[in-house]
Amino acid sequence: MKKLLALTLSLVMAFSLVACGGGNGGGKENTELLPVEPETIKILAQSNREAEVNILRDQLGKAGFIIEVDMQPDYASVSAARDKGDYDICISGWSTGTGNLDYAVRGILHSTGDYNYSPVIDEEVDRLIDLGASQTQQQAVQTYLDLETRIIDEMAYMIPIYSPKSVVAYNKNVVDVNSLKVYKSSGPLWWEYRYNDESLNATRPLVFTQNNAIMSTLDPVQGNDASMGSASSVNYVKLVALDVDDSFRLEGTASHAFSIAEGNSEFYFLLRDDIFFGTNDANGNVINTGVRAGGEDVVYSLERASNKDSVPSHKTFTLHNHLAKIEVLTDLDELSAKLDSDTGATVLETLQNGISNKIEALVAKDDDVDNAAGKYQVVKITTTEPFPQVLNFLCHSSAGIVCKEQVEKYNAKYMKDGKFDLANFDISKDVAYGDFAAFKNGDTGMLWCSGPLVMNKVDDYGATFVKNPGFKAGQEDTAAIETYYLKFIMDPAAAASAFRAGEIDVLSSVDANMVATLQADDNFEVRIKDANSTYYCYVNMREGSKFQNVDLRKAVLYSINQQDFVDYKDGMVNKVYSVVDTFLHGGEDGPRVLEQDLVKANQHLYNYQQSLKK
Repeated sequence: MKKLLALTLSLVMAFSLVACGGGNGGGKENTELLPVEPETIKILAQSNREAEVNILRDQLGKAGFIIEVDMQPDYASVSAARDKGDYDICISGWSTGTGNLDYAVRGILHSTGDYNYSPVIDEEVDRLIDLGASQTQQQAVQTYLDLETRIIDEMAYMIPIYSPKSVVAYNKNVVDVNSLKVYKSSGPLWWEYRYNDESLNATRPLVFTQNNAIMSTLDPVQGNDASMGSASSVNYVKLVALDVDDSFRLEGTASHAFSIAEGNSEFYFLLRDDIFFGTNDANGNVINTGVRAGGEDVVYSLERASNKDSVPSHKTFTLHNHLAKIEVLTDLDELSAKLDSDTGATVLETLQNGISNKIEALVAKDDDVDNAAGKYQVVKITTTEPFPQVLNFLCHSSAGIVCKEQVEKYNAKYMKDGKFDLANFDISKDVAYGDFAAFKNGDTGMLWCSGPLVMNKVDDYGATFVKNPGFKAGQEDTAAIETYYLKFIMDPAAAASAFRAGEIDVLSSVDANMVATLQADDNFEVRIKDANSTYYCYVNMREGSKFQNVDLRKAVLYSINQQDFVDYKDGMVNKVYSVVDTFLHGGEDGPRVLEQDLVKANQHLYNYQQSLKK
């Protein structure tokens, strides 16, 4: 409360200086303010963003806006309100969980993006995004800088607020601190944690938390949001994963090794043979189905992910539209004929380096695999064009491996001529694979999980996950703890209180204002790391919306003082220029800084209002 009061007073003083010609909030020469009428705008946000809303309301109020606020209790309610279009700006967040620039922008800014809610329809934005996707990392830097200029300086398509640091807190009386890792892009890997007292492994659930009690889906391709991210990441294994520094890792994945052939458009993955689908039986117990998660399921899963018509409400198609062909390779000679793009060795040699048993033969059928006897499966992915970033997208939860047999069986009544009959599927009442409400109502046998854990049950208070008995039994990169519990707590402050009370073992998202308190407690270990995440406002630019006007968008953009957010969050967030800033500039030390400029805000608001009179 003291911080918000001080913030309000400082903003009043700053605006008074502008109005009197004594300053402009951005350190530039003073300019007389132009006469404007108060402009009403509505902010839409989830209730756990109340502090951000209050700061925005103060800042925009001092820039000539009258603020209405629509606070919704959860993500689903925000989505429903957004779909009605009754808002002007909406507080949102984007976490680049794949660790690459294309993912940072394609979904939310490309005209084909699944999360382009404004929507931004701009040929130049599309051109720059597509160009960056085709370039090497070094070549792409200038392209993404140009994109940043377009979306912020020229068009104000988004209003950046701050980049949160990744802060995870652990109860070190319970969790072995030597097992802790904080990832820059991905969330915590539950199966890596270990208890100090290993005798608790079989009896005590390890407790996490999230602020959504309703998951959008349990199907990896039908959602791409925080409500289902944790569940999807542990339920379904992927071909490759990201390490703490956004390099690629194979621990906990479906692959022994991978290779990129020269030309950067052919990718080869040598599959493990010790991953089997787990599910829940009629008695509520997690069992090993005995069905191997092999090449046939990988092909099915990735073809499904790359086909926008494969399921209703497909949310991740644009992440995988560079996948032209996915196949189980049977020609061993091809591996000897192709060279690895990094090392110059053959693809076969590169894949062989990942295993101890020699590759004697490649087999097509999952049942014919026997790694100990030298019989392996290799999945080959060919992209539409050279696109090394495809590896990053394969780290995304939407690339999780589902069971072809189970998904097709469960969705059989919605299939027509081998395809999902989208035209006759009513998403409001029909139940397809991954339906969260159906699972919650008792259909737990629906899920067949290839990942280290199987979601076992869920109610209004939380979700239980149990170790998958078919996931790499006896391997080091499997879960040591038998049961995990995801506790649903909507309010970050309440989650922190529950953590301090010992009700939660790992607080994977710590509110910035709680960091110092937790650090001062000897019972807790707090890890902090810059993250590839951005909080921002997207604007409603639907037909008929006044925010189709660029001057109005810029009036809001230049009203924002990011330092107020940094101060309120006790320095636990960074200033940010755009969603690609964390990659290009290294957070708050970067060369581009979005300065508040109340004179510019006033000029753009004046221009907008004058345009209405023409």
